[in-house]
Amino acid sequence: MAGDQGDGKVEQQASPRVLIVGAGPAGLSLAIELGQRGIACLVIERNDRVGYAPRAKTTNVRTREHLRRWGIADRLRAASPLGVDYPSNVVFCTRLAGVELARHENAMYCAPGRNPLYSEHAQWIPQYTVEGVLRDHAQSLPGVQIRYCCELLDLSQDADGVRTRLRDLSGGAESSVRADYLVGADGARSRVRDLIGTRMLGEYGLSRNRNIVFSAPGLDRAHRHGPAIMYWQVNRDAPSLIGPMDRGDTWFFMPTHVDAARHAGVADERALIARATGIDLPYQVLSSDEWVASKLLGDRYRKGRVFLAGDACHLHPPFGGYGMNMGIADSVDLGWKLAAVLQGWAGPGLLDSYEAERRPVHQWVMDEAERNHAVLGNQLLADGIEDDGERGQRIRREVGGRIQAAKMREFATLGVVLGYQYEDSPVIAAESGPCPARDFINYVPTSRPGALAPHAWLHDGSSLYDHFGQGYTLLAASASLDDIAAARADARRAGVPLTVIQPAEGAIASLYPARLTLIRPDQHVAWRGDAWPGEGVLARACALSLHPQRGA
Repeated sequence: MAGDQGDGKVEQQASPRVLIVGAGPAGLSLAIELGQRGIACLVIERNDRVGYAPRAKTTNVRTREHLRRWGIADRLRAASPLGVDYPSNVVFCTRLAGVELARHENAMYCAPGRNPLYSEHAQWIPQYTVEGVLRDHAQSLPGVQIRYCCELLDLSQDADGVRTRLRDLSGGAESSVRADYLVGADGARSRVRDLIGTRMLGEYGLSRNRNIVFSAPGLDRAHRHGPAIMYWQVNRDAPSLIGPMDRGDTWFFMPTHVDAARHAGVADERALIARATGIDLPYQVLSSDEWVASKLLGDRYRKGRVFLAGDACHLHPPFGGYGMNMGIADSVDLGWKLAAVLQGWAGPGLLDSYEAERRPVHQWVMDEAERNHAVLGNQLLADGIEDDGERGQRIRREVGGRIQAAKMREFATLGVVLGYQYEDSPVIAAESGPCPARDFINYVPTSRPGALAPHAWLHDGSSLYDHFGQGYTLLAASASLDDIAAARADARRAGVPLTVIQPAEGAIASLYPARLTLIRPDQHVAWRGDAWPGEGVLARACALSLHPQRGA
């Protein structure tokens, strides 16, 4: 950059179509969604994203289905530091050296193997590893640029685009970048959110907690509970979560509801780990930070050509593993819509559906996360839980029963992960009748408009999702040739990319009872029916204004 802050010059940079502020999982996922659709974008990040202590460790089945669609699910699988066959058990115990209270096996659905309900199993993997896979793929796309140590100073917008003022933190030089749209994926302390005046509503400070990453050679062999991804320790020394995180005997330790005033540094943290686990080892603290659990939702996700995604517009406790995954899902929803508008096969009104679709999902997930946060080790404590003899055994049985009943909601959540629906979206052809009741655990596939298109494995070993197109897909297993021809002709006239598939497997008919099902680029159902109704269905799905002569 030629200009610098000292001489007052501001260099004008080449214009991307979309400027993304934030190179975390949400920002990188948006760059991939746009880049794979040929939309030039610039990602800026004020940090270097190196050495960040992870909080997110669960990449759920829906996120991995997006990675499959992007062609990088296998890369994330190969990057798993513990191996994909490592059991995703969650063990509740008094302490690592103590007595088991309860356990949940295959938590989050991480077990490899084919499940008829989804195309990709979940994965227990540090967020920084996920970011590395996303970053490498984003940087391989020709239209994607990522600029680290670069911060957003200011923005303004008009009817044609957004103008920003940026600063290079390594040298202080300023530059000006203009883009068609800007997306703030810049986290809980979002600068973009402040600039567009979005307010976070809800409750701040549900609890204060610490996230400590440490090295502990031999800790995996120093207890008798077997391999697990998390051990919840229920004792009076330090109600906490602890578990393996990475190669090199790297673990995380998360004491919950901590008193910040009593924190006394690394030596105290080493002693706290020893007390909480009951195992004395030469613990080496690698990083430590305090984090605050809150329940906050932005009062709006958009101002003109500026949007918010991820933690910039919704914050909730991490219990249930929803946070990072929700941010990635935001970017998928917004990404294909921005691309459609910029490529001219959707109207600007399509972008209005982003908040209409995602905000109700965020509210549901926030409520689920808050319920999970309400039952931590602090709430599970009972007098005498570590006592010897019959009394201690009885108390531990009672606590174990409470754990099995209360924590299933946190570790068996397929109904939340796959069951959300965009029933009230303006671009969904909603059907009459009540929407199926929400169920956090039981996911029942449905091809009702707004729902995620049901998954199936085909006889050649591929997933049904593998055959969906990058634009809209018309699943027409039992449709007439005339209806298929009419749909193709209408899509050509409207300029909407349409892929027609006709799977022959008999099981498809039970999942897709209508003769025709129109599926969006994000794999949600837009419409279904037994006869093609004309191009009006595409006009609604893409927020297009059709020419009057077409009978719109």
